[in-house]
Amino acid sequence: MTTTPASPARRAGTGEAGGSRGRLADLAAYAGVSEATVSRVLNDKPGVASGTRQSVLTALDVLGYERPSKLRRSSAGLVGLVVPELTNPVFPLFAQYIETHLAAAGYTPVLCTQTPGGVHEDEYVQMLLDRGVSAIVFVSGYHADSRAGIERYTRLRDRGLPISLVNGFREGVEATFVSHDDRGTMHLSVGHLRDLGHTRIGFATGPARYVPVQRRVEGFLEAMDGLEGVDAEGLVRTTFFTVEGGASATRQLVEAGATAIVAGSDVMALGVLRAARQLGLRIPEDLSVVGADDVPFMSFVDPPLTTVRMDVPGMSTAAVGAVMEEIAGETVQHREYLFEPELILRRSTAAPPRD
Repeated sequence: MTTTPASPARRAGTGEAGGSRGRLADLAAYAGVSEATVSRVLNDKPGVASGTRQSVLTALDVLGYERPSKLRRSSAGLVGLVVPELTNPVFPLFAQYIETHLAAAGYTPVLCTQTPGGVHEDEYVQMLLDRGVSAIVFVSGYHADSRAGIERYTRLRDRGLPISLVNGFREGVEATFVSHDDRGTMHLSVGHLRDLGHTRIGFATGPARYVPVQRRVEGFLEAMDGLEGVDAEGLVRTTFFTVEGGASATRQLVEAGATAIVAGSDVMALGVLRAARQLGLRIPEDLSVVGADDVPFMSFVDPPLTTVRMDVPGMSTAAVGAVMEEIAGETVQHREYLFEPELILRRSTAAPPRD
C-alpha cells in the first residue's frame, strides 16, 4: 500500500491547534471511531479495545502521520521470511503482506530471496538461526519439491522453532501448512471452459516434481472426466513457470488440437498469449486462455486475462498468525489449511471456434 507523506502541519505533536483538530478528524473518519477515541489512543490511555486501538494506529500509518513517541513499538525480535525469486509477481505479494503482518506484531522481518545459483535455502536458514530468529515463514520453498527431503524442517521443529510453510504440504512435518486449493483451481478453470463448450482443453504448468503442480494435474484430470474421445492426460504439458515455458507448451497444445489452455500461473499465461499471436490465433475467438494467481496488471493485458485468484492476503495472515501463536506459547494444531480460489472472469475466454 502506498502511503501519503505527511506534511509538517499534519505531523503528530506539531502543536498547531488547527492541524491537531484536522488530524483527529482525519484519523477518526478513517478508523470509523470518534475523535475522543482517537485522542485516547494517541495519549496511550486505557479503556480502548485492542482492535479499535489497532485501527487508529493503522490510520496513523496509512494517512502518513507520525506516531507519538510513546506509541512507537520496539522490535520484539526477528522472523525469517524465505521466498523464491521475485520475478513471479505472486511472491513479492506474499512478501509484502507477510512483512506487514510481522511488523504490525512488533517483529522485524528478515527477507531471504532464493535465486537460481544463489544462496541455498539451507544456507539462509543457518544465517537466520545464527541471528537468533524467533520463527521462520517459508513460501514455496523446498517443502514444495516432492524430491527434496523434509529433514531440514523436522530439525527446526525438533529444536522448537516455530515455522509455517506456504504452498506445498509434506507429510511428516509437525508444522502449520497454508495452501491454495490447487485441485479447486482446476475445477473452476476447466468447469468454466466446459460451460463455454470447450472439450479439448490443454493444461500448461510447471515441473511435475512440485506438490502444487501434482495436485493441479490431479484436479485437471478430475475436471476433464466424462469428455468422450478426449485424452486428458495427453493434453497436459509440464515445463517451466516462465513466459517461455507457457509459450513452448502452447505450441504443442495447439498442435494437439486444444481450443483452450489453462496456464499454471499468470506469468505462463502471458507466454500463452504471446505464442498464440505468433501462431496467428486470436484471443479468445480462436483460443481461450485462463491464468492462475491473479497477480497485478492481469486486467490490463490485451485482452484482460480470465484467471483464478489466490487468496494471498488471507494465506499470509494465517501463516504469520500460526508462528505468532507458537511464539506466545499457545498450543497450535499442526495441519494444512486450504484457502479457496476465486474465478475472475475477464475477456480472454469465449466459446470455441466453429469448425
